[in-house]
Amino acid sequence: MKNKSFLIIGGGIAGLTAAIALQQLGLDVKVYERFPEIRPAGAGIMIAPNALKALARVGLDKAVQNQGYVSPRGIAILNKQGAVLSEISTSTQQYTTVSIHRAELHQILLSALRPGTVIFGKACSDCRQDNEGVTVTFADQSEASGDYLLAADGIHSAVRKKLFPSIKLRYSGYTCWRGIAPCWPNSDENSQFTETWAAQGRFGVIPLANERTYWYALVNGPSGDRRYAEYRIKDISQIFEGYHSPVVQVLSKTPDEKMIHNDIFDLETPEQFVSGRTLLLGDAGHAITPNLGQGACQAIEDALELARCFIQHSSVELAYQAFEMRRIKRTRAISQISLQVGKIAQLENPFLCGLRNSVMRLTPSSLQNKQMKDLFNVEF
Repeated sequence: MKNKSFLIIGGGIAGLTAAIALQQLGLDVKVYERFPEIRPAGAGIMIAPNALKALARVGLDKAVQNQGYVSPRGIAILNKQGAVLSEISTSTQQYTTVSIHRAELHQILLSALRPGTVIFGKACSDCRQDNEGVTVTFADQSEASGDYLLAADGIHSAVRKKLFPSIKLRYSGYTCWRGIAPCWPNSDENSQFTETWAAQGRFGVIPLANERTYWYALVNGPSGDRRYAEYRIKDISQIFEGYHSPVVQVLSKTPDEKMIHNDIFDLETPEQFVSGRTLLLGDAGHAITPNLGQGACQAIEDALELARCFIQHSSVELAYQAFEMRRIKRTRAISQISLQVGKIAQLENPFLCGLRNSVMRLTPSSLQNKQMKDLFNVEF
């Protein structure tokens, strides 16, 4: 296996982490990223204990912890007035969930690769494979060839569309705005992650390192609505007017240019991640809704699980099969749970919202914490 070459399409979290893991096994890896450079744009992400445990295998858990914001208090689900509906632990004995800016995580990953591993400005336009290997054609008409292909080019994966056309996008029913405010939440609870559930919409407040706040807002609506894409901070503030502090305050300190918008899609549960010499990784294979904060975490898990399969099996083909069997089961379960959480969180009917809130208050925290521990319990 050591004499085989791997092309990775996509220089996001999945692609970079996979490249790190495979390079540490002594494999020949090249990453092709469509953008001309690592972009500073983006928002915050959550790196949960399961992903930190995976990153430890490539020696990067401490780097993420050092650059991120570690909250020892987990996440609180609040109602519109700020009353606690539920408090959920996001820690294990070994790790506590870290929030970090996506661009900063990208830089940590990029720095762990050998110089020249990532080639920028290479957007995949076509790919083909045969018994001899794989060839990728890029938008600039250049080509790259190798023995195997790892598709890590995100939810709108060009590779997946070509080789796995039966896997379709699925709209969640809600749209999302995200932003970074240059301040910490103006609250005594500034060390805690919070998410507020109410009929008008859902709002998350996540402290980041260096006195910044990552926030996200989700409301129900049709996909592709141009009005939502044109919203500015004042429009989001109107939706969430009357929500408890620091929701409106955080919004007021966010520049319009620091806000991004996208409809929330996931992928219908795939039956396969492998097609010949090609394997899907991260959102390219199993994009999930963000309701568990596991999108990036599952991409990181993919990379370390693939490395483990390469260690345990004598051929790439057998390793691919083992990866597919293990990862389809886990990502399918997480995707289904995340979908259900989203449906409950996005309720609009006032009666159903009240009923949900009452049930949440009465549900023992020990039960919810057990569910999270099950989610975090993974071996590499």
